[in-house]
Parts: sequence; structure tokens; C-alpha cells
Amino acid sequence: MLSNRYFTNGIDIYFDNVGGSMLDAVLLNMKNHGRIVVCGMVSQQRLYQPEGIHNLFNLVIKSITMKRFLQRDYLHLFPKLLEDVVRFYKQGKIIYLEDVNEGLESGPIAFAGLFSGRNVGKQVICIAKE
Repeated sequence: MLSNRYFTNGIDIYFDNVGGSMLDAVLLNMKNHGRIVVCGMVSQQRLYQPEGIHNLFNLVIKSITMKRFLQRDYLHLFPKLLEDVVRFYKQGKIIYLEDVNEGLESGPIAFAGLFSGRNVGKQVICIAKE
């Protein structure tokens, strides 16, 4: 359970991909006039027994805005995004990091590192050099 010990002033904005008990806990800790962006609900994928949400009344009493976000709604903007990203990359305004591991045998350790925060940037496993 989330605790207001960590959110002493409440949560301003929450990006939700989980739903279920996680969203339920967040609703209790939202700030007045907070915003929730819903992009997925992995907890609902067990269709035979989806998790319910019990704290929705907080949307009303805290004046919380909850709105969905799906990338398909913005596909028409993709050509402009691509143009801007390429331009920014060429200008050096976009910098990315790669965490490179050598050899296929390093795969399991690199994969496990994704879940513990060991890697920085994009995790890459180099299996051959040309």
C-alpha cells in the first residue's frame, strides 16, 4: 500500500499502466485537482477475474481528472515527430546512452539487470562485431 509518508503533499500526476490495486492506492494519495493518465491496465488482463477499483469516489471529492492516452490517437502526428526527432538528433540535441554487454552468454545477466536498475540507457547485447 502506498503511504502518504512518501507523498506528504499528495500526487500531482500519475501515469497508469497497471490499474487494479495500484490505481486504487494512488487514488487515495492523489492531490486535489490531480491528474491521472491511463495508458493501460495490465491488472485487467485476467478477464476471468479482473481486479476491481474501490476508491473511484476520490475522483469526485478531490476533483481529479482521469483521461486515457493511446498512441493510436496521435498517429497522424508521427511524420512531424519523425522530422523533429531527426533534426534534433543531427543538431546534437538528442543524446542517448547504450549499456552494451558483449556476447550472447551475457544475455541473462543483462536481462535481469533491467529489473534491478543496473543498466543505464538502452540495454544492448553485442553478439558479433563486423
